[in-house]
Amino acid sequence: MNPLKTIQQIGVRWLERLLILLMGLLVLDVLWQVTSRFVIQRPSQWTDELATLLIIWVAMIGASVAFIRGQHLGMDYFMGKCSRSVQDLMERWIHFLVAVFALMILMMGGVRLVTLTLLTEQLSPALGVKMGYVYLAIPLSGLVIFLNALAGLFKWSLASSSSSAQTEDKR
Repeated sequence: MNPLKTIQQIGVRWLERLLILLMGLLVLDVLWQVTSRFVIQRPSQWTDELATLLIIWVAMIGASVAFIRGQHLGMDYFMGKCSRSVQDLMERWIHFLVAVFALMILMMGGVRLVTLTLLTEQLSPALGVKMGYVYLAIPLSGLVIFLNALAGLFKWSLASSSSSAQTEDKR
């Protein structure tokens, strides 16, 4: 098996486990929020904020896993109407654009956001957590998406070079 594919599968398994943990915490948090508000009649001050912070991490890590698995939003209808060569070209183009977006917006912008919020020592009001740690989900998911977009580009470039080599061998 391809070592890159093995590393990717191990990474996805760890990300999925992290998602399960975060979702479990989110469910427990919201359950406590509802219980404290409607049963005990004393709403917790921190549960709403914790739910928001957990949703940020779940959304960013979930986007990474969805991209790796090819389950992100796509234009399957239009892709199905094109020839195989046009589909391959469009897939390369999409992976290139995703890599650029992940690098420029998620990674570079995310690192800048994390750095600024850590330098200014912004804290979440109820939990007192440094917001830079919350925003760290952005560049981390950007890194995962970027690496997998590059792997997708690499796979197609290797496939196209091997298919052209096979064509030349047949001549």
